[in-house]
Formats: sequence, C-alpha cells, structure tokens
Amino acid sequence: MMRQFIVFTLMCAVLVPAFAGIEIHQFKTPELEARYKHLTSTLRCLVCQNENLADSNAELAKQLREQIYTMLNDGSSDKEIVDYMVSRYGNFVLYSPPLIPTTYLLWIGPFVLLIFGIIIMQIAIRRNRMQKQRIDDKDYNKARSLLADEESKS
Repeated sequence: MMRQFIVFTLMCAVLVPAFAGIEIHQFKTPELEARYKHLTSTLRCLVCQNENLADSNAELAKQLREQIYTMLNDGSSDKEIVDYMVSRYGNFVLYSPPLIPTTYLLWIGPFVLLIFGIIIMQIAIRRNRMQKQRIDDKDYNKARSLLADEESKS
C-alpha cells in the first residue's frame, strides 16, 4: 500500500510541470477568440525571433499573450493592440514591418543582394570565357608553329 502511494506521488510530481505551461483563456465571444488567435499568430516573439507569440513558450511571449488577452477584453481594437506592441517593442514585433525609411534596407536589401550576385556571376563568366579564349588562341598559335616547323623540316 505504501509503495503504491509513493509511486502515485512520484507520477503526480512528474506530471505537474507538464500542465503548468497550459494557458486557458475564457473569451466572451468566438469573435474575440478569433482575434486573439490572429494577433498572437501575426506578432513575433521577441525572444525566439523566428516564432510567433502563439507558438512560443518564452516567458515574455506568455506575458505578451496575456497583455493581448487583457486588451481584447478591455475593448481595444486590433490596430490599437498592434500599435501598442510596436510603440513598446518597435517594428521588430511585426512579421511584416511597414515600408518606412527605417525599414527600407530590410525590404530592398534582398533585391540589392540578388542584383549584386547576378553582376558578380556575369563578371566571373566573362572572365572565364576570356581566359578560355586566350588559352585556345595560345594552343592554336602553338599548333600552327608546330605545323610550320614540321613543314620546314620536310
């Protein structure tokens, strides 16, 4: 009997942390729940950086989800919530930051790098062709001189 109690106690102790991370929010309407899910899936976790708030288990992500829940229940609009997050954490909290002067490099940078890469590739191909052409000219001239030597010997 005592052995069973100890086993039961150990099993409960092992399982308790598994339930500690589950957040349960009660929403007044299904619309509020849908807005909550949309907002937490479109805002970036500042700790994980490659996960949205809905998928992150970071402590800050939990706090931000709680903040979103509170603001939704207080009647804030989606725009007000996003504006609050941006004012507090910057445009980095958005997966799709706006096209403003501070984010030009973020939006245009990949295209500039692509064009730069294409230009470098074209230069490398031209150099390779010119070098190959020079080798072919050298070989042609060498072969011609060898033929000329053979003809002069005969």
